[in-house]
Amino acid sequence: MEIKTTWKQGWREIGGYRKYYRSKWEANYARYLQFLKDNKAIKDWKHETKTFWFEGLKRGTMSYLPDFLVINNNDKEEYHEVKGYMDAKSATKLKRMKKYHPEVVMVLIQSDWFKRNNKLGKSLFKDWE
Repeated sequence: MEIKTTWKQGWREIGGYRKYYRSKWEANYARYLQFLKDNKAIKDWKHETKTFWFEGLKRGTMSYLPDFLVINNNDKEEYHEVKGYMDAKSATKLKRMKKYHPEVVMVLIQSDWFKRNNKLGKSLFKDWE
């Protein structure tokens, strides 16, 4: 039985891996990252690979699982987070990442990225949503 939602969560095969994506934006961004990898603009990418813990907290948001790990051609890693809207919990996670893991490079991908790239995505990818 398929769960119907407005944000189109579900299983997709991208880059030879079948993964569960929480939104069509996440899936489309994965397609974009695979395109970058195929064209050697990045070395690799992975979906939801590492949970960061905020040690010493007694309550509230204690961990964060970024959407994507992106490995650049120079082997430097950064994490990309796809956000349709910024709710309080998401803002807290990002704020705590800066405090507890300042060495981690975070890139926020929001609606303006999709507005700019949607037409290109539809022309490049037959399965762009």
